[in-house]
Amino acid sequence: MAAEFDSAPDRAAEHTAAARPAGTEHPVADAPPAPVTRTGFAGWRDRRPFWGGLLVTLAGAEILFTEKAPMHMVIRIGLLGLGGYIVPMLMVLCGLLLIFHPVQRVFYSLVAVLATLGSWITSNIGGFFIGLLLGLVGSTLAFGWLPDQPLTKRKARRLAEREATPA
Repeated sequence: MAAEFDSAPDRAAEHTAAARPAGTEHPVADAPPAPVTRTGFAGWRDRRPFWGGLLVTLAGAEILFTEKAPMHMVIRIGLLGLGGYIVPMLMVLCGLLLIFHPVQRVFYSLVAVLATLGSWITSNIGGFFIGLLLGLVGSTLAFGWLPDQPLTKRKARRLAEREATPA
């Protein structure tokens, strides 16, 4: 049994054609714009919470660096001294996983924010506030990132201008 198709004309085409003045039909203008996609590193970066992961990684590295700083006034003994190295390593690991495995970004960003807050106690006040702030901002950026978001009008316009100008 063959399927029968409706031979009625497309109603949307009737309405758009009726709304235009006569003689202004332009077949190219009726086509929807092609989606603008980036290629190379920028395209790879847009498909993951790159900036959040980078900030969390930098925060963990900065806090780890302050642990290794030659400060003779700070004494670390026992598990508190071990936690001063484990927490920033966990932050670096979460930052790298946010960049290279963005599917689990919610879990990694929550672990990163908890590790960042834990660095307040274990690692010289969170790397003297610098690592603490970087880690909190990076974790929230990664948590708030959503995949497959369309480009903003401004980014799409800049990208179209860049492609239109010959190099």
